[in-house]
Amino acid sequence: MAMTAATPESVAAQIRPALTQLYVMYFRMAEQSDLTGPQLTIMTRLNNLGAARISEIARLEGIRMPTASNALHQLEQRGMVERIRDTEDRRGVRVTLTPLGKKELERVGDERTKHLADMLSSLPPEHLEIAADIAPIIEQLAESYTERMLAKRSQHSFVQHPRTTAFKAKPISP
Repeated sequence: MAMTAATPESVAAQIRPALTQLYVMYFRMAEQSDLTGPQLTIMTRLNNLGAARISEIARLEGIRMPTASNALHQLEQRGMVERIRDTEDRRGVRVTLTPLGKKELERVGDERTKHLADMLSSLPPEHLEIAADIAPIIEQLAESYTERMLAKRSQHSFVQHPRTTAFKAKPISP
């Protein structure tokens, strides 16, 4: 029997059902924070980058400015982030994590790591070793796919459909 080369489609078809099941179980078990997923990714980005302009956060998150502004306003109301004057452009404002925001981000991250570790503990030791070997590949997939999608989005403006949360790509006029 001849071995066929893996394709993105064949691998996706093989792992998609299991990834969906794990995703659902993970978030059912790990939802101990009332922060939304997008709020947590924004907070993680601020933690990694430091203070950033709202436009930069929107671009890096692949969301529209009003969406980023609204998420940041909600975080600001809860004391997780604060707005500070941009030292390079006094007209501009940057957003940074507060000590409370850093503490909450760390708490949620630790909790979710424990839930993921619990999932991984269900594997036999030899499969856990294989999972450890592929961890760098998963990290690279997350990084390269995010970069590719953000590059695609920067080539288009995204208009939110008025009745859904779906976005439709609209080419930017030259």
